[in-house]
Amino acid sequence: MTAQTSLLEIDGLSVTYRTPRGAIEAVRDVSLSVAPGETVAIVGESGSGKSTTVHAVIRLLPDAARIASGAIRFGDADLATASRSALRTVRGRRIGFVPQDPTVSLNPVKRIGEQVAEVLRVHGLAGRRDAAERAVEALERAGLPDAALRARQYPHELSGGMRQRVLIAIAIVADPELIIADEPTSALDVTVQRQILDHLDHLKRERGSSLLLITHDLGVAGDRADRIVVMSQGEIVEEGTPEQVLLTPQHPYTRQLIAAAPSLNARREPITSSERPPLVLQGRAGDPFAVRETADGARHPAGPVLEVEGLVKEFPLPGSGGAVQRAVDGVGFRIERGRTLALVGESGSGKTTTARLALRLADPTSGRIRIDGADVTDLRGGGLRQLRRRIQLVQQNPYAALNPRLTVEEIVADPLQAFRLGSAAQRRSRAAELIDVVALPSSALHRRPAELSGGQRQRVAIARALALSPELIVLDEPVSALDVSIQHQILTLLGTIQREFGLSYLFISHDLAVVRQIAHTVGVMQRGRLVELGPAEEIFENPSAEYTRTLLDAIPGRLQAAL
Repeated sequence: MTAQTSLLEIDGLSVTYRTPRGAIEAVRDVSLSVAPGETVAIVGESGSGKSTTVHAVIRLLPDAARIASGAIRFGDADLATASRSALRTVRGRRIGFVPQDPTVSLNPVKRIGEQVAEVLRVHGLAGRRDAAERAVEALERAGLPDAALRARQYPHELSGGMRQRVLIAIAIVADPELIIADEPTSALDVTVQRQILDHLDHLKRERGSSLLLITHDLGVAGDRADRIVVMSQGEIVEEGTPEQVLLTPQHPYTRQLIAAAPSLNARREPITSSERPPLVLQGRAGDPFAVRETADGARHPAGPVLEVEGLVKEFPLPGSGGAVQRAVDGVGFRIERGRTLALVGESGSGKTTTARLALRLADPTSGRIRIDGADVTDLRGGGLRQLRRRIQLVQQNPYAALNPRLTVEEIVADPLQAFRLGSAAQRRSRAAELIDVVALPSSALHRRPAELSGGQRQRVAIARALALSPELIVLDEPVSALDVSIQHQILTLLGTIQREFGLSYLFISHDLAVVRQIAHTVGVMQRGRLVELGPAEEIFENPSAEYTRTLLDAIPGRLQAAL
């Protein structure tokens, strides 16, 4: 494709970052083009250079970065060398940008309508009144319900999906020729993701715009793009149509991404548990970390590890005169030893609140919670503290879940110190053992979280959860913030640990493609209710609830899954 037939032409782009250790070349000799009306998806893991490439297009690189060489031709201009005033006429007006995180991309003290209208006013495309009206129209085009009402609200009053639609409205309000969307749906539920991408497709067709889509999800790229560009370590390693890239990949890295992508492997067999009895790490006589055995010598009763019955959780609504919101409504399930139950549903479905109730981090309004047959619903004080040894939590965000001031060794040993288990030497030995269990090098023990990747941090969080030899681990969206290949590594690790140590998992997720790889039983939640519960394969192959079918239909990767 030549520059004459391209809306955007990137030619030999290289971008470097200044660091204390010298310059790092983040993007090397990248060349790609986008034709009028075309959707091009750039895919790759974190650090592959895809976001740096598109940020270079609109010159939104951080101060430490610079364009070392190459051209970025957009119309008659070379954006790589354009002046600041020239760039201002392009950004927002001719190129719309949808950033990844709506939480930090919107001004918290400005109303939604003002932020959308600002684009029109900055470019002199409308006066105050006309801009306000066109902002509401843009919000409607972006699929935001009750757009006139939402325009008067602040970002914190909207859900994540709504805020993402606001960012789309900001990007499209001036009818740009090119829309750049940088991971616009990575933090959203699959149904909301589908709605957002549907709206982008519709707006592209309606206005004849082009779309440059950045994603780490090959399933999304396969569904939405006319061409896919695969990046690895700052370089383009493969390019072609979705059929070429997904069905006949040429580069080993592309094949690795495809093999790891949950949405492209929806028929993969779930992880199965071992038939052998549960083991305890360092389970030798006198080990201070071992689970106590019962009087008859059995480590655990024969019944389920966790059983909840009729769980209800209500929250008072401020200023409503006593009205309440029922976040969890009559939920009941059981988790057998060495098995995984996954709770799935959209944001607000009640799955995380249910997990918090099971962990006894919140008290139910009504209902019962049993661990190994013993009712723990009303446990307080020392009894509740001892329960913490038996149930552990791995949180969603590995970047926020670890204390940045502690070393990995201190983080992993922290639960042991909190329960005053073992000597300092024993705790250090335990931390080293656990780091080995989660397949991290021993050198990681003396690092701090900032020196680790996201996947490594999540491994540390898993090691910490294992420290007290729990019977049940609650995993709250443990891979949603990770690239697909790292997701695959963590899910495989969890399966290995489950087989080795007979652990039970309560796995919280909005992503059914991920759930299928790890769950034995699946519970589908909607508006606080458990609308479907059954064996994983039955849920996936023969769902009975319409809502479950909606979730399954929203899984990206239809091209590959259809084979």
